[in-house]
Amino acid sequence: MTITTLPMDRNGSLSPMRYDPRFQRHEAADDFDLMAGIRLIRRRIMLIVALTILLMAAAFPVIRGLLPIYHAESRLMIHSPLSISLSAEASDHTGSLDLTAETERLLSRSTAERVIRDLRLDERPEFNPALRKASLIDRVREILRNPTGSKTSPLPQPTGIDGVVLEYYGALSVQRDGQANVIRIGFSSGDPALAAAIPNYLISIYLDERKDRLLIRLDAAEKWVQQRLGEQQERLTTARDRFDRYRNTMSVILSDDAQGTTAKLIADLNDRRLKLDQARVQTRLTISHLEGAGATALVIPGASVPENLGEMQRELTAQQRDLDRVLEVYGEAAQAVIDLRARVARSRMDLDLALDRYLETLRVTLNDLDQEGAGIQSSLATAQAQRSRNSEVQTKAVLLERAVEKEQLAMDKIEEQRRVLADQARSPGAEIELLSPATTPLAPQGRGRLFYFLGALIASVAFAVTIAFVIEMLDKTVRSFDQLSGLNHIVPIGLIPRLRRKERLQLLRRMRGGKFDDAIQTLIVSLKQSCGGKLPGSIIVTSSQKGEGKSTIARSLAIEIATSGVGVILIDGNLRSGNLVSLFNSEQVHGLNEFIRRKTRLTDIVHHHGPTGIDFIPAGTPDLYRRAYLADVSEIIEMARIKGQTVIFDSAAALESADTMHLASLVERTILVVKWAKTTCRTVEIGVQHLQRSRSTDILVAINNVDPKRHAMYNFTDANLIIA
Repeated sequence: MTITTLPMDRNGSLSPMRYDPRFQRHEAADDFDLMAGIRLIRRRIMLIVALTILLMAAAFPVIRGLLPIYHAESRLMIHSPLSISLSAEASDHTGSLDLTAETERLLSRSTAERVIRDLRLDERPEFNPALRKASLIDRVREILRNPTGSKTSPLPQPTGIDGVVLEYYGALSVQRDGQANVIRIGFSSGDPALAAAIPNYLISIYLDERKDRLLIRLDAAEKWVQQRLGEQQERLTTARDRFDRYRNTMSVILSDDAQGTTAKLIADLNDRRLKLDQARVQTRLTISHLEGAGATALVIPGASVPENLGEMQRELTAQQRDLDRVLEVYGEAAQAVIDLRARVARSRMDLDLALDRYLETLRVTLNDLDQEGAGIQSSLATAQAQRSRNSEVQTKAVLLERAVEKEQLAMDKIEEQRRVLADQARSPGAEIELLSPATTPLAPQGRGRLFYFLGALIASVAFAVTIAFVIEMLDKTVRSFDQLSGLNHIVPIGLIPRLRRKERLQLLRRMRGGKFDDAIQTLIVSLKQSCGGKLPGSIIVTSSQKGEGKSTIARSLAIEIATSGVGVILIDGNLRSGNLVSLFNSEQVHGLNEFIRRKTRLTDIVHHHGPTGIDFIPAGTPDLYRRAYLADVSEIIEMARIKGQTVIFDSAAALESADTMHLASLVERTILVVKWAKTTCRTVEIGVQHLQRSRSTDILVAINNVDPKRHAMYNFTDANLIIA
């Protein structure tokens, strides 16, 4: 049995031994690797089987408890009667048939209780929860509802007829068949005869109750219509009496002669007012002309003046012309001129006097016209007020007449409703036709137990595989050096297979020659290759955290080196909790703690184990713990060098003790042990960073506790490094 590792140059330096990621098999992220999926299932097969068995164990009682259910169905057609469809007026009042209401009648509580009572469903455990024994599923459901077992008040459960009604509704199905006027009534039960009997019996109950309900509704509607007829008749009589009394009281005003006389009077007064206005305008215009122009206004064309004034004006004009002619012949001093001038002056004086008398007459006439206009306006206002009163009376009479017509219209509508109710009482509201009665089913509904069992098995396997994939995706632990290829300053030195617990406890007495010993020999070869073909003088074996097998590796290295004839000193560097004395069954109490506290000499703490030839230094008394000084540890390493021995420090975890960093700064090689499938990549990275702070050399990494069979199931480049 041999353990292989990556090929290294025996005489080369440490840097060429660095892990080369070129040996990795890179795959595209969007490629589906079928073999990788198969390997994942193989790796997690125990988890998948366990989850599948657990889920099937939970589903088996449910599937086993499934009872055959029989379903029977009847089809019912409900449509309007032919008499209604032929009557346009009836169809306007009744409207289309409401199948939703008919469906709700089939599902009514009274109908359900009657079916339960007549068919004695309350005596069947299938429908009466009180008669059923609590099944395993019910007990599990109760445990899930109250996992703590506390005495809390339970939720109210339906009892008596309520529980039976709920079970009945759960088995009953009433629904409309598409857009047709067909209702499907189905029922499911473990008894095929009962599954067929309930839909048919439900239809018979529905028909009886519908008939009785229709008669009751018609009687109630008839009483209501009769009551409304009486009330409406009273309102109609009251409206008519009010209209008749008002018409008799206002008969004089409402008569056509009175209304015609008033209209004629208003028309005559308007004509008189129009003529009077024209006369007043003409008189004012004449007065204005005469007052403005005087006697000259008498010669204005179109001026309205008396004839005598016109004659006087013409005579004055003729005398003026005669005066002008005489003046041209005789001059101003002639007696004839003087006589004519005296005559013209007398004529003008007479004309002015006549004109003043005429103006006074016009003013008196205008005043009379104004008084007459005021009288006409007063008479017109009185006539218009009378016409307004007549209009108000007429409007009120029209309103009273319309009120009578409205009450009469309401009376006619009620009469129409009464007639429609009478028609409905003579003909059914709907015609019901049983298309297909329910018959006894010959086979149960749904699929058998085998189908559900296979479905549960497939679902359980799929769920278990999904959980395995999720766990694998969330697993960030180290299983290969491929996962550590991104870390700098590390050198992989080998994979160490798992060692059984019994062999770990009896490390000195166990049989040698297995895979584990081959792996330790490979580590020694790698150590020699890292130091140019010879073992390093000092080695520290540590890990990122405790429990990763570093002590087993350190002690196995010491045993293997001592077996090859090379001197070795194994030092317990875990000053706080070291237990190296248990390996050699030694009762020595003095160790490294006493030495660094200067309580003993170096020669007193070095002990020799005869059977193996190993010198060892235990940790000593933890109470004397003090942080290791470099000079103290250097003295031990120098002593071992003089004797030609290799020093191996079994130190504490690098992330838990600062002593490990001090020791790593003194030794030639540092081995970091990583536990397979336990230590995460992040933990390894942090451990490497801590160790790099103390010494800038590369860290040798060994993966411990490898399960060869499971390791070979991964698609890593080192999956087959552990071979026979």
